Amino acid sequence: MTEQPRWPLQALVPICAGLAWLFAAQQGVGAFLVASVPGMLLLSSGVALLLWSGDRRIVQFMGLGALLGILLWIPAWIALGFFVSLGLLCLSLGAWLAAGQTSVAQTPTVPGVPNPEFSPGLAAKVVLDDALLATMQLLVPMPKGEHWQRIAREVDEAIEGFHAQGFDRQPANYHREPPALTSPDTKWRTARGISYQHISFASEYEPREGEPGRERWLSYHANRTAHAWVLRTIQPNAPWLVCVHGYQMGFPLMDLGLFRPEWLQRKLGFNLVIPTLPLHGYRKVGRISGDGYLAGDVLDTIHAEAQAIWDLRRILGWVHAQTEGPVSVYGISLGGYTAALLSGFDPKLHAVVSGVPVTDFAELLAFQSPTFVVQTQEAMGLTVQKMQKAYRVVSPFGVTPTPSVERRILFAGISDRLVPAKQVQALWEHWQEPQIFWYQGGHVSFMWDGNVVRFVEGVFHRCASV
Repeated sequence: MTEQPRWPLQALVPICAGLAWLFAAQQGVGAFLVASVPGMLLLSSGVALLLWSGDRRIVQFMGLGALLGILLWIPAWIALGFFVSLGLLCLSLGAWLAAGQTSVAQTPTVPGVPNPEFSPGLAAKVVLDDALLATMQLLVPMPKGEHWQRIAREVDEAIEGFHAQGFDRQPANYHREPPALTSPDTKWRTARGISYQHISFASEYEPREGEPGRERWLSYHANRTAHAWVLRTIQPNAPWLVCVHGYQMGFPLMDLGLFRPEWLQRKLGFNLVIPTLPLHGYRKVGRISGDGYLAGDVLDTIHAEAQAIWDLRRILGWVHAQTEGPVSVYGISLGGYTAALLSGFDPKLHAVVSGVPVTDFAELLAFQSPTFVVQTQEAMGLTVQKMQKAYRVVSPFGVTPTPSVERRILFAGISDRLVPAKQVQALWEHWQEPQIFWYQGGHVSFMWDGNVVRFVEGVFHRCASV
C-alpha cells in the first residue's frame, strides 16, 4: 500500500465528471432521471476523496458512480444527444480509472504476495470490486440497536457451550454425520439454453438442542429444502466436480454463468453438481439471495456454514454412490471458504480448488463494515477476537484437508478489494503451502482473466485423472 497524498489530484476527475452529469441533468425530466444519480455519486465521492482521502468507501461509491455513468451512456444519448453523451462517457471512463488508481494504491502489501503492477487494465478490474462493495453497502441489511445486544449474548453463550463440549479444541467434532441422500426429487430444467437436472431434498439439518439461535434458524422454512443443479456428460466414467457458488448467488442463471458447463462439462469432461448454499437462491429468507449469511448475525452465519457442510456431505455421498471415479470440489469466494472447510470431511475427496476465498468472517466484516458498525459491535463486547472464537467451529483453519498437498489448489487476486490477500495467504500456510496462483486483478475479474482460465484448466486436467 502506498502512502495516500493529502490532496490527490485524481479527485479532480470525478469532480469534473460529476459536475458535467449534474449540469446535463437540468435539460429536462428524462435527462434528470438519467444523469442525477451518477452525477451525485461522482461529485460527492470526488470531493470526499479530495478532502478525506483514505476511506475505502469513498472509492467504492466513486466506482459505482463511474460504472453507472458508463452503463447509462445509451440512455444519455437518447435524452441528451450523441456528442453530450459521448463527453459524459469519456469523463465517466476517466473517473473509473482514477478510482482504480486510488484503489490499487490503497491495497495493503502482504509479505510473500507479489506486488500489483499498476496499469489501466488493473485499475479497471479493481473498480469492479469497489462498485460491487458499494452495492452491498446499500443493499445488505445490518443489525440495529437491540439486535446487537442479542447477538452479543448469543456469541457469549456459544463460546461457553463450544468450550464445554470441546468443540473449540476439536472443531471437526461440531459437525455431525448426516444421513445418506438416496432419492432426491429430480426435475429437468433449462437456463441459459442449457438443460440440467434440478434435484431437491429435505436438508434435515437442525442446530443442537439448546444451541443459541436454534429456534430462529428453524423458522427459516424455505431454507430447510436443499437444491442443486446436476449436469452429466455422456461418458460413463467421467470425473465429478462439486461446484460451490459465491455470496448472493444460488440461482441457475447465475451459477451456470459462473461454473460454465460449456467449459467444465463439454470441454473438460466433468459431471457437475452445483449445490445452493443455505439462505441463497430458492432457500432465501430475505429480499436478496444470501441475506442473513454475512450480515453480522454471528450465530446465523455459524448455522448457515454448518448446514452447508451437512448438505454438501450428503451430496458428496450421493455422488460417491454413483461412481468410482475421482470427485473434486471447486469453490469461489464464499464457496471457496466452504470448499476449504468441506475438504476436511470426505476421505474420498480427490482434490480441492479454492478460488478467491474468504477465510476469516470476523476479520472480513470488520474490514468492510462502516466505522460506526464496528464501534457499535465493540461497545457490545463483540470484538473481532471474540467472534473468531465463535466462528472457530466452522473455520477452514479448524480442519486439515483430506486431499494430499499436491491436490490442494488456490488462486487469488493481488488487488482483491473484497477479500484481503492476507486471508488467502493464511489459508495457503495452513494448507502446508500448496500450489497457489496470484493473478494481477481483483475479486470479480478472474472470470475474464486468460491467465486464470489457463491455470484452472491445467488444474482440472489433473483433477480429472486418478
